[in-house]
Amino acid sequence: MKVYQLRRTGKPKILKIEEINEPTAAAGEVKVKVEAIGINYAEILSRKGQYSWAPKKPYVMGMECYGEVTQVGEGVSSFKVGDKVIVGQQHGSYAEYTCAPEHLCFPAFDGFTPEENAAYLVNFMTAWVGLKKMCRVERGERVLIQAAAGGVGTAAVQIASALGCEVYGTASKDDKLKLIESLGGKPINYREKDFYQEIIADGGQVDCVLETVGGEVFKKSMKLLAPFGRLVVIGFASMNLKIWNPFSWIKTYRDAPKVNMMKMATESKGVFASHIGYLTANKELTSDIWEELFLFTKDHDLRPVVGRIFDFSELPEAHAFMESRQSTGKLVVKL
Repeated sequence: MKVYQLRRTGKPKILKIEEINEPTAAAGEVKVKVEAIGINYAEILSRKGQYSWAPKKPYVMGMECYGEVTQVGEGVSSFKVGDKVIVGQQHGSYAEYTCAPEHLCFPAFDGFTPEENAAYLVNFMTAWVGLKKMCRVERGERVLIQAAAGGVGTAAVQIASALGCEVYGTASKDDKLKLIESLGGKPINYREKDFYQEIIADGGQVDCVLETVGGEVFKKSMKLLAPFGRLVVIGFASMNLKIWNPFSWIKTYRDAPKVNMMKMATESKGVFASHIGYLTANKELTSDIWEELFLFTKDHDLRPVVGRIFDFSELPEAHAFMESRQSTGKLVVKL
Protein backbone atom coordinates (compact mmCIF):
# COMPACT_ATOMS: atom_id res chain seq x y z
CA MET A 1 0.00 0.00 0.00
CA LYS A 2 1.02 3.63 -0.48
CA VAL A 3 2.04 5.71 2.56
CA TYR A 4 3.97 8.81 3.56
CA GLN A 5 6.62 7.95 6.13
CA LEU A 6 8.57 10.59 7.99
CA ARG A 7 12.20 9.52 7.90
CA ARG A 8 13.85 12.88 8.53
CA THR A 9 12.81 16.42 9.36
CA GLY A 10 12.71 19.17 6.77
CA LYS A 11 10.57 21.04 4.26
CA PRO A 12 7.41 19.61 2.63
CA LYS A 13 9.41 18.20 -0.29
CA ILE A 14 10.91 15.53 2.00
CA LEU A 15 7.50 13.81 2.06
CA LYS A 16 7.58 10.99 -0.50
CA ILE A 17 5.14 8.20 -1.29
CA GLU A 18 6.47 4.78 -0.31
CA GLU A 19 5.15 1.26 -0.69
CA ILE A 20 4.83 -0.92 2.41
CA ASN A 21 2.77 -3.97 3.33
CA GLU A 22 -0.82 -3.54 4.43
CA PRO A 23 -1.27 -3.74 8.21
CA THR A 24 -3.35 -6.42 9.91
CA ALA A 25 -5.68 -5.55 12.76
CA ALA A 26 -4.35 -6.83 16.08
CA ALA A 27 -6.56 -7.63 19.07
CA GLY A 28 -8.60 -4.57 19.98
CA GLU A 29 -7.84 -2.82 16.68
CA VAL A 30 -9.90 -1.77 13.67
CA LYS A 31 -8.48 -1.78 10.12
CA VAL A 32 -9.76 1.03 7.89
CA LYS A 33 -9.52 1.62 4.13
CA VAL A 34 -8.76 5.34 4.11
CA GLU A 35 -10.90 7.58 1.89
CA ALA A 36 -9.95 11.05 3.17
CA ILE A 37 -7.31 12.49 5.51
CA GLY A 38 -7.50 15.62 7.67
CA ILE A 39 -4.30 17.68 7.76
CA ASN A 40 -3.31 19.22 11.10
CA TYR A 41 -0.78 21.89 12.02
CA ALA A 42 0.72 19.45 14.51
CA GLU A 43 1.84 17.39 11.51
CA ILE A 44 3.63 20.43 10.11
CA LEU A 45 5.48 20.73 13.41
CA SER A 46 6.22 16.99 13.39
CA ARG A 47 7.74 17.23 9.92
CA LYS A 48 9.93 20.08 11.17
CA GLY A 49 10.98 18.16 14.28
CA GLN A 50 9.16 20.53 16.66
CA TYR A 51 6.35 18.34 18.02
CA SER A 52 6.87 16.63 21.35
CA TRP A 53 4.05 14.08 20.89
CA ALA A 54 5.50 12.67 17.66
CA PRO A 55 6.75 9.06 17.80
CA LYS A 56 10.26 7.95 16.96
CA LYS A 57 11.12 8.10 13.24
CA PRO A 58 10.52 6.52 10.82
CA TYR A 59 6.74 6.38 11.09
CA VAL A 60 3.67 6.82 8.92
CA MET A 61 2.36 10.33 9.55
CA GLY A 62 -1.25 11.44 9.97
CA MET A 63 -3.49 11.94 12.97
CA GLU A 64 -6.98 11.57 11.51
CA CYS A 65 -8.86 10.08 8.62
CA TYR A 66 -12.22 8.78 7.41
CA GLY A 67 -12.88 5.47 5.74
CA GLU A 68 -14.49 2.03 5.71
CA VAL A 69 -13.80 -0.80 8.15
CA THR A 70 -12.27 -3.78 6.33
CA GLN A 71 -11.22 -5.90 9.32
CA VAL A 72 -11.80 -6.01 13.09
CA GLY A 73 -9.38 -7.53 15.56
CA GLU A 74 -10.20 -9.96 18.31
CA GLY A 75 -12.37 -8.44 21.02
CA VAL A 76 -13.69 -5.53 18.93
CA SER A 77 -17.43 -5.11 19.49
CA SER A 78 -18.25 -1.53 18.44
CA PHE A 79 -17.66 -1.92 14.69
CA LYS A 80 -18.08 -4.42 11.89
CA VAL A 81 -16.75 -4.73 8.35
CA GLY A 82 -18.43 -2.16 6.12
CA ASP A 83 -18.95 0.50 8.79
CA LYS A 84 -17.88 4.05 7.98
CA VAL A 85 -15.68 5.53 10.70
CA ILE A 86 -13.62 8.52 11.73
CA VAL A 87 -10.19 7.68 13.13
CA GLY A 88 -8.09 9.84 15.46
CA GLN A 89 -4.66 8.58 16.48
CA GLN A 90 -1.07 9.64 17.08
CA HIS A 91 0.10 8.55 13.62
CA GLY A 92 -0.71 6.22 10.73
CA SER A 93 -3.35 8.05 8.67
CA TYR A 94 -1.22 9.15 5.68
CA ALA A 95 -1.85 5.74 4.12
CA GLU A 96 -4.25 3.70 2.02
CA TYR A 97 -4.99 1.52 5.06
CA THR A 98 -4.54 2.13 8.76
CA CYS A 99 -5.14 0.19 11.97
CA ALA A 100 -6.23 2.01 15.13
CA PRO A 101 -7.39 1.07 18.64
CA GLU A 102 -11.14 0.54 18.84
CA HIS A 103 -11.63 3.42 21.30
CA LEU A 104 -10.01 5.85 18.84
CA CYS A 105 -12.46 4.97 16.06
CA PHE A 106 -15.82 6.74 15.98
CA PRO A 107 -18.98 6.35 13.89
CA ALA A 108 -18.99 8.74 10.92
CA PHE A 109 -21.69 11.38 10.51
CA ASP A 110 -24.29 10.24 7.97
CA GLY A 111 -24.96 13.77 6.75
CA PHE A 112 -21.31 14.68 6.20
CA THR A 113 -19.29 14.23 3.04
CA PRO A 114 -16.16 12.05 3.29
CA GLU A 115 -14.09 15.25 3.39
CA GLU A 116 -16.19 16.73 6.22
CA ASN A 117 -15.88 13.53 8.23
CA ALA A 118 -12.10 13.62 7.78
CA ALA A 119 -12.05 17.28 8.85
CA TYR A 120 -14.08 16.87 12.02
CA LEU A 121 -12.46 15.00 14.88
CA VAL A 122 -9.21 16.71 15.91
CA ASN A 123 -10.44 20.27 15.39
CA PHE A 124 -13.86 19.89 16.98
CA MET A 125 -12.59 17.84 19.89
CA THR A 126 -9.79 20.35 20.55
CA ALA A 127 -12.26 23.26 20.48
CA TRP A 128 -14.79 21.40 22.64
CA VAL A 129 -12.25 20.44 25.30
CA GLY A 130 -10.87 23.99 25.40
CA LEU A 131 -14.20 25.81 25.52
CA LYS A 132 -16.51 23.46 27.36
CA LYS A 133 -14.42 21.11 29.47
CA MET A 134 -11.74 23.59 30.57
CA CYS A 135 -13.10 27.13 30.21
CA ARG A 136 -16.65 25.95 31.03
CA VAL A 137 -18.17 28.70 28.90
CA GLU A 138 -21.79 29.60 29.58
CA ARG A 139 -24.58 31.27 27.63
CA GLY A 140 -24.17 35.03 27.38
CA GLU A 141 -20.42 35.05 27.98
CA ARG A 142 -18.00 36.94 25.75
CA VAL A 143 -15.49 34.71 23.99
CA LEU A 144 -12.41 35.48 21.88
CA ILE A 145 -11.10 32.89 19.41
CA GLN A 146 -7.59 33.55 18.10
CA ALA A 147 -6.79 32.38 14.54
CA ALA A 148 -10.52 31.92 14.10
CA ALA A 149 -10.51 31.09 10.38
CA GLY A 150 -8.42 27.93 10.71
CA GLY A 151 -9.53 24.39 11.41
CA VAL A 152 -9.76 24.66 15.20
CA GLY A 153 -10.87 28.28 14.99
CA THR A 154 -13.86 27.64 12.72
CA ALA A 155 -14.93 24.75 14.96
CA ALA A 156 -14.58 26.94 18.06
CA VAL A 157 -16.57 29.83 16.58
CA GLN A 158 -19.41 27.45 15.74
CA ILE A 159 -19.39 25.78 19.15
CA ALA A 160 -19.22 29.04 21.11
CA SER A 161 -21.99 30.59 18.99
CA ALA A 162 -24.18 27.51 19.50
CA LEU A 163 -23.58 27.80 23.25
CA GLY A 164 -25.13 31.27 23.13
CA CYS A 165 -21.93 33.28 23.53
CA GLU A 166 -20.90 36.60 22.00
CA VAL A 167 -17.95 35.50 19.87
CA TYR A 168 -15.01 37.50 18.52
CA GLY A 169 -12.57 35.97 16.04
CA THR A 170 -9.24 37.25 14.75
CA ALA A 171 -7.91 36.78 11.22
CA SER A 172 -5.93 38.75 8.63
CA LYS A 173 -7.64 38.55 5.23
CA ASP A 174 -11.05 39.52 3.86
CA ASP A 175 -12.07 35.96 2.95
CA LYS A 176 -11.16 34.77 6.43
CA LEU A 177 -13.07 37.62 8.08
CA LYS A 178 -16.16 36.87 6.00
CA LEU A 179 -15.92 33.20 6.96
CA ILE A 180 -15.81 34.03 10.68
CA GLU A 181 -18.86 36.27 10.30
CA SER A 182 -20.77 33.57 8.40
CA LEU A 183 -20.19 31.18 11.32
CA GLY A 184 -21.64 33.58 13.90
CA GLY A 185 -18.55 35.48 15.05
CA LYS A 186 -17.54 39.14 15.04
CA PRO A 187 -14.38 39.28 12.88
CA ILE A 188 -11.37 41.46 13.72
CA ASN A 189 -8.52 42.03 11.28
CA TYR A 190 -5.54 41.85 13.60
CA ARG A 191 -3.19 43.27 10.95
CA GLU A 192 -5.19 46.47 10.59
CA LYS A 193 -6.62 46.89 14.09
CA ASP A 194 -5.57 46.23 17.68
CA PHE A 195 -7.84 43.37 18.72
CA TYR A 196 -7.54 44.43 22.37
CA GLN A 197 -8.75 47.97 21.70
CA GLU A 198 -11.49 46.77 19.33
CA ILE A 199 -13.00 44.41 21.88
CA ILE A 200 -12.69 46.84 24.79
CA ALA A 201 -14.50 49.48 22.70
CA ASP A 202 -17.22 46.98 21.81
CA GLY A 203 -18.29 46.17 25.35
CA GLY A 204 -15.24 45.58 27.52
CA GLN A 205 -13.30 42.54 28.61
CA VAL A 206 -14.05 38.93 27.70
CA ASP A 207 -14.82 35.88 29.81
CA CYS A 208 -12.92 33.29 27.78
CA VAL A 209 -10.08 33.18 25.26
CA LEU A 210 -9.04 30.24 23.09
CA GLU A 211 -5.35 31.01 22.43
CA THR A 212 -3.24 29.43 19.73
CA VAL A 213 -0.49 31.92 18.95
CA GLY A 214 1.69 32.87 21.94
CA GLY A 215 3.99 35.90 22.20
CA GLU A 216 2.33 39.31 22.29
CA VAL A 217 -1.02 37.80 21.31
CA PHE A 218 -1.01 35.75 24.51
CA LYS A 219 -0.08 38.77 26.63
CA LYS A 220 -2.85 40.92 25.16
CA SER A 221 -5.33 38.07 25.51
CA MET A 222 -4.50 37.78 29.21
CA LYS A 223 -5.01 41.52 29.63
CA LEU A 224 -8.45 41.18 27.99
CA LEU A 225 -9.74 38.73 30.59
CA ALA A 226 -12.40 40.02 32.96
CA PRO A 227 -12.44 38.94 36.63
CA PHE A 228 -13.15 35.19 36.71
CA GLY A 229 -12.07 35.06 33.06
CA ARG A 230 -10.40 31.92 31.68
CA LEU A 231 -7.82 31.47 28.95
CA VAL A 232 -6.87 28.09 27.50
CA VAL A 233 -3.70 27.59 25.45
CA ILE A 234 -4.19 24.97 22.73
CA GLY A 235 -1.32 25.90 20.43
CA PHE A 236 1.79 28.00 19.87
CA ALA A 237 1.72 29.06 16.21
CA SER A 238 4.29 31.82 16.64
CA MET A 239 6.97 29.28 17.51
CA ASN A 240 9.72 29.25 14.89
CA LEU A 241 12.33 27.01 16.50
CA LYS A 242 15.31 26.05 14.33
CA ILE A 243 17.52 23.43 15.94
CA TRP A 244 20.61 24.77 14.16
CA ASN A 245 19.98 28.39 15.21
CA PRO A 246 20.56 29.10 18.95
CA PHE A 247 19.04 32.58 18.56
CA SER A 248 15.71 30.95 17.65
CA TRP A 249 15.84 29.05 20.96
CA ILE A 250 15.94 32.35 22.84
CA LYS A 251 13.01 33.80 20.88
CA THR A 252 10.96 30.63 21.30
CA TYR A 253 11.49 30.66 25.07
CA ARG A 254 10.73 34.38 25.27
CA ASP A 255 7.48 34.08 23.30
CA ALA A 256 6.23 30.90 25.00
CA PRO A 257 3.10 31.58 27.12
CA LYS A 258 3.99 32.38 30.74
CA VAL A 259 1.93 33.62 33.67
CA ASN A 260 2.53 35.47 36.93
CA MET A 261 0.58 33.61 39.59
CA MET A 262 0.52 36.54 42.03
CA LYS A 263 -0.83 38.88 39.34
CA MET A 264 -3.44 36.27 38.40
CA ALA A 265 -4.49 36.04 42.04
CA THR A 266 -5.02 39.79 42.32
CA GLU A 267 -7.07 39.82 39.11
CA SER A 268 -8.95 36.51 39.71
CA LYS A 269 -8.10 35.04 36.32
CA GLY A 270 -7.39 31.47 35.27
CA VAL A 271 -5.12 29.91 32.65
CA PHE A 272 -5.40 26.39 31.27
CA ALA A 273 -3.54 24.38 28.66
CA SER A 274 -4.72 21.35 26.73
CA HIS A 275 -3.39 18.78 24.28
CA ILE A 276 -6.06 16.23 23.39
CA GLY A 277 -3.50 13.70 22.17
CA TYR A 278 -2.43 12.96 25.72
CA LEU A 279 -6.07 12.44 26.76
CA THR A 280 -6.59 9.58 24.31
CA ALA A 281 -4.82 7.07 26.55
CA ASN A 282 -7.85 7.33 28.84
CA LYS A 283 -10.52 5.27 27.08
CA GLU A 284 -13.41 6.27 29.34
CA LEU A 285 -12.60 9.98 29.18
CA THR A 286 -12.20 9.87 25.39
CA SER A 287 -15.56 8.14 25.05
CA ASP A 288 -17.30 10.65 27.32
CA ILE A 289 -15.90 13.62 25.38
CA TRP A 290 -16.97 12.06 22.08
CA GLU A 291 -20.53 11.36 23.26
CA GLU A 292 -21.00 14.95 24.47
CA LEU A 293 -19.51 16.45 21.32
CA PHE A 294 -21.35 14.09 18.94
CA LEU A 295 -24.75 14.94 20.44
CA PHE A 296 -23.99 18.67 20.55
CA THR A 297 -22.92 18.63 16.90
CA LYS A 298 -26.10 16.82 15.84
CA ASP A 299 -28.39 18.98 18.01
CA HIS A 300 -26.97 22.24 16.63
CA ASP A 301 -26.39 21.07 13.04
CA LEU A 302 -22.70 21.97 13.08
CA ARG A 303 -20.29 20.86 10.39
CA PRO A 304 -16.59 21.38 9.72
CA VAL A 305 -15.38 23.93 7.18
CA VAL A 306 -13.35 22.23 4.44
CA GLY A 307 -11.14 24.90 2.93
CA ARG A 308 -9.40 22.95 0.17
CA ILE A 309 -9.09 19.36 -1.04
CA PHE A 310 -5.84 17.83 -2.31
CA ASP A 311 -5.11 14.53 -4.02
CA PHE A 312 -3.01 11.98 -2.12
CA SER A 313 -0.11 12.66 -4.49
CA GLU A 314 -0.36 16.35 -3.53
CA LEU A 315 0.03 15.85 0.20
CA PRO A 316 3.37 17.74 0.33
CA GLU A 317 1.59 20.66 -1.37
CA ALA A 318 -1.09 20.52 1.34
CA HIS A 319 1.65 20.85 3.97
CA ALA A 320 3.19 23.81 2.13
CA PHE A 321 -0.20 25.52 1.74
CA MET A 322 -1.02 25.17 5.44
CA GLU A 323 2.42 26.43 6.40
CA SER A 324 1.92 29.49 4.18
CA ARG A 325 -0.92 30.64 6.49
CA GLN A 326 -3.11 31.20 3.43
CA SER A 327 -5.57 28.41 4.19
CA THR A 328 -9.01 28.66 5.74
CA GLY A 329 -10.88 25.94 7.55
CA LYS A 330 -9.54 22.41 7.25
CA LEU A 331 -7.27 21.06 4.52
CA VAL A 332 -8.23 17.56 3.41
CA VAL A 333 -6.42 14.99 1.28
CA LYS A 334 -8.62 12.59 -0.69
CA LEU A 335 -7.62 9.12 -1.84
